[in-house]
Amino acid sequence: MSTPDPGAGPSELPSRPAPDVETTRSPARRRLATWVFALAAVVLVADQATKWWALAALEHGERVALVGDLLGLRLVFNSGAAFSIATGMTWVLTIVVVVVVVVILRAVRRIGSRGWALALGLLLGGALGNLGDRLFRDPGFARGEVVDMIDYGIFVGNVADVAIVVAAGLIALLGLRGIGVDGRRHDESATADVAPEES
Repeated sequence: MSTPDPGAGPSELPSRPAPDVETTRSPARRRLATWVFALAAVVLVADQATKWWALAALEHGERVALVGDLLGLRLVFNSGAAFSIATGMTWVLTIVVVVVVVVILRAVRRIGSRGWALALGLLLGGALGNLGDRLFRDPGFARGEVVDMIDYGIFVGNVADVAIVVAAGLIALLGLRGIGVDGRRHDESATADVAPEES
C-alpha cells in the first residue's frame, strides 16, 4: 500500500469527490414530491365529490344564483376545453391532458421548490380530475364530457378548472422570479429554494 509523498503539494494529494447535489437533497425532494401528490389527491377528491353532488342536486341547464349574475350554480356537460373551446375534439383533448400529466410526473422527480410543489400539485390534481371525466363518463371512453357547475356568468367551470387556473398563475409568477422546478434561480445557478432538512 503506497503512502502519499510528504513533499507533495496540496494539488498532488488525493481529493475526495464533491458530494452529489441530488443525493444531498434527496430527502427534501422526496418530501416536496409527497406534498405534490398529497395536494393533487385533495384536489382530485374535491373535484369529483362536487361533480357527483352537482349531478345529484342540480337540473341540467338550470341556474341557481349565489351572487346575482356574478356567481351561481349550473350543471352543464363540456366536450371541449375551458370556455368550451375545441368542442367536439374530446379525443385530442384527452391525449393532450395525458401528455400534460406525464410531463408533470417527470418534473416532480426534479422538484426543489415549495412554490413549484404547490403549482404542480394543483395542476396535477386538476388535470386528473378532468381527465377522469373524459375517460370514464358518457358518451364513452376518452370521449367523456366534463361536468361543470360553477357559473361565473360568462362561462361555467369546476373545481379542477379553479386548481388549473391558480396553478397557471403560480407558474407564471415563478417564471417571472426566475425560479426553476429544481428550485434554482436562472440568474443564480447555485441558489435553490429547497425545503430545509429536518433535524
